[in-house]
Amino acid sequence: MCGVAGWAAGAHAPDPHALAAMAEALAHRNDGDVSALIDRKPRRTVVMAAGLIDETSGISLALDGAIVNAAELRAALAKRRYAFATGSDAELLLRAYQHWDQEVVKQLRGVFAFALWDARKERLMLARDRFGQKPLHLHQAGGVLAFASEVKALVRAPGVRADIDTDAVADYLRAGYVCGPRTLVRGVRKLAPGTYALWQFGALRETRYWTPPDGEAQHNSAARGEPVDAFIERLDEAVRLQMDAARPVGALLSGGFDSAAIVALMKRHRDDVATFSAGFADDKQSELAAAARLAQHFGTAHHEIVLQRRDVLAHLPQLVATRDAPFHRPADVALHLLAREAARKVRIALSGDGGDEILGGYRRHTALRALAPSPRRVNGLYVIPVAPAPQADEGDGPGSPLRRILYYEQVGWLADNLLERSDRMTAAAALELRTPFLDHRLAEYVSSLPDAARVRGLSTKWILRKADERLLAEAKITPHKRGFRIPLADLMRGELREFVVDQLRGPGCRTRAYYDATVLDRVIDEHLASRRNHEGTLWTLLNLEIWHRILSASSR
Repeated sequence: MCGVAGWAAGAHAPDPHALAAMAEALAHRNDGDVSALIDRKPRRTVVMAAGLIDETSGISLALDGAIVNAAELRAALAKRRYAFATGSDAELLLRAYQHWDQEVVKQLRGVFAFALWDARKERLMLARDRFGQKPLHLHQAGGVLAFASEVKALVRAPGVRADIDTDAVADYLRAGYVCGPRTLVRGVRKLAPGTYALWQFGALRETRYWTPPDGEAQHNSAARGEPVDAFIERLDEAVRLQMDAARPVGALLSGGFDSAAIVALMKRHRDDVATFSAGFADDKQSELAAAARLAQHFGTAHHEIVLQRRDVLAHLPQLVATRDAPFHRPADVALHLLAREAARKVRIALSGDGGDEILGGYRRHTALRALAPSPRRVNGLYVIPVAPAPQADEGDGPGSPLRRILYYEQVGWLADNLLERSDRMTAAAALELRTPFLDHRLAEYVSSLPDAARVRGLSTKWILRKADERLLAEAKITPHKRGFRIPLADLMRGELREFVVDQLRGPGCRTRAYYDATVLDRVIDEHLASRRNHEGTLWTLLNLEIWHRILSASSR
């Protein structure tokens, strides 16, 4: 695993010494040696941090993530007389690229982002996995294309300014996250999930190689047979592939259906599975007890982390810097502390992330199907139309309301919010997070089923519930996801009181100009005096202010 960082330019290239600062910002993503590649020619210069430099082929690359079908690909390439000196995923990617060229991305399963420089073709390839579990950011200006896994590294690249995009701030205030490709830094954008980009002779071309199948007409081939058994079979394959036989592996276990199924299937393939759960000491609805019962049933080596309210205050500024964006959900603090505990025991952990977005797990999926907008194509992708949508079809056919809702969430909320948060929080703890529900072959199978396999009446994730009935038949436990509940209202009136006032009212406040100061002061006063509960609003504004200060400090 190697954090991606570097730039490509024409004849007038920036000083390559800046690469060291970029790589330093990504040290937590590196689990091996990283070398500086500097390739200069009269027409162009490429500078990048590389985990593998192969002088024989002229190919250098940085791979962030894991190729989970590595064994299958290595066997297929060996039959074609490709030789391997190591068992690394980076070398596998190099050989696979030699064979399939830019189409290599279609052969890969797993979570990945990579930069690959082919000196013979004088071509740089940048790519991101299908659902966007691994990040990759770009900046183009003055004939220079800069790229990096995280924004904090990219703003250290030559010519990249840490200027705030106020339109993106509006996105954050409205939705709690910034919709791609935009970021909170002007000129810095995300490479879209399921996309690869080719830079050659100063020109950049981007190609979408995969889109979530819910954006297309429903398939019919997989609807035959018993869907629950077939679903378990495919989920089991995804779990097996994402477990590393050579290294200790764990699971982030909550009390919900998703992680319960993951752990049940992990135990099919090895006995030594570690599980990790977190909860707040004063949370009456903590998931710790439910997770412990599941762990006991499956016989895992179980670890709990009990958090105190002060943990939010102690770690918040540091984690906002790690996140590269404000925290919309305070539970992300708990995720990082849980990942840090897990990383003491294992390097890889599986989670149930993505299950709701693939299987229809939110209550809104039962209530909003009739309100789903009709699809419209722009540059080959479906987007939500601006104009009012015509009456939606309630059937299961192509473009059904449920499929449209799930598609919009998979290309927006999932990549830009949920996966971005979980990647930053776990990567910062040196934990490699893998998500079997986002295996693209599993997603394609589920999408081929009738809508009722996912949402049936008021029942969400129907097929997973049925699968859990079989996987947990002997446990006599019904999973129930509650989520983390942090008493923010009291926290802001207690331990965080002075911090909130200083950040949002103090002379150093950098975001006050965004708001009507009179209204802001009234909101603060009402909350602190317990006249009204504005915990959600104040948390959003507080985190935006912390992020502003961190960005300003980093750009000095």
